[in-house]
Amino acid sequence: MNALTYPHSIDSDGLSERSLLDVSGVTLQYKTRRHLVTATYRVDFQVFQAERYVLLGPSGCGKSSLLKAVGGFLQPVEGAIRLNGHTVTRPGPDRMMVFQEFDQLPPWKTVKENVMFPLLASGKARRREAEEKALDCIARVNLTKFADVHPHMLSGGMKQRVAIARAMAMEPDILLMDEPFAALDALTRRKMQEELLQLWDDLRFTVLFVTHSIEEALVVGSRILVLSPHPGQVKAEINCDGYDHGAVGGAEFQALANRIHTMLFAEDVEGSGKGPSA
Repeated sequence: MNALTYPHSIDSDGLSERSLLDVSGVTLQYKTRRHLVTATYRVDFQVFQAERYVLLGPSGCGKSSLLKAVGGFLQPVEGAIRLNGHTVTRPGPDRMMVFQEFDQLPPWKTVKENVMFPLLASGKARRREAEEKALDCIARVNLTKFADVHPHMLSGGMKQRVAIARAMAMEPDILLMDEPFAALDALTRRKMQEELLQLWDDLRFTVLFVTHSIEEALVVGSRILVLSPHPGQVKAEINCDGYDHGAVGGAEFQALANRIHTMLFAEDVEGSGKGPSA
């Protein structure tokens, strides 16, 4: 793996010495009517406390499958996934997911009720505490005026803010985001990226973020895992902390973006043989 070194000791950014998430030699498969499909092949990576870790690759490379596996919804056929040293075998409130679909919010619940729901359903908070946490998280995503509004009255970007607030209210060990801004228009997508970074700057949570956009990966991430086309194998791990929208178009940013583009579509996975075909 062509990886750039990254500090694993505690530093000024508050990164933890011990990995929070350890994905080791993970091969994922799923069945279709006619085939057994290998989504990823022997993927390794670690995520540390307060990192913004991005899984980047072309469509079909298994990045969303990896996110589902970390979430406990898909079991590896090879390798293991550990969170805080414990093997992931099923979903849990220590991992919360945000999807790209706008219909992930129950339409009969208000914004506040949507954010309260997982707190109440999991027994993590009683109603009064759940309401306080919900209102705090709603305020953090700038939706206080819409707390009693139903989802059908919200724009796509506002619905994604609610989904993020709902996940953050649970105070998970890691936030899992599956192309959460992919369905938004370009201006709203940029604004949501900026708001996510501001929220991270305020709270320093850990996020595992899936995208197929090189620019988004560089802006949102502190590290990027570059995956090959199907089946997904690790091509490189890149330290990209320090880029923002102001850097887009700059010589350094474009050079790294071009380098990643070359990695994504090179014929062979660096340092390894080809994985199994589906």
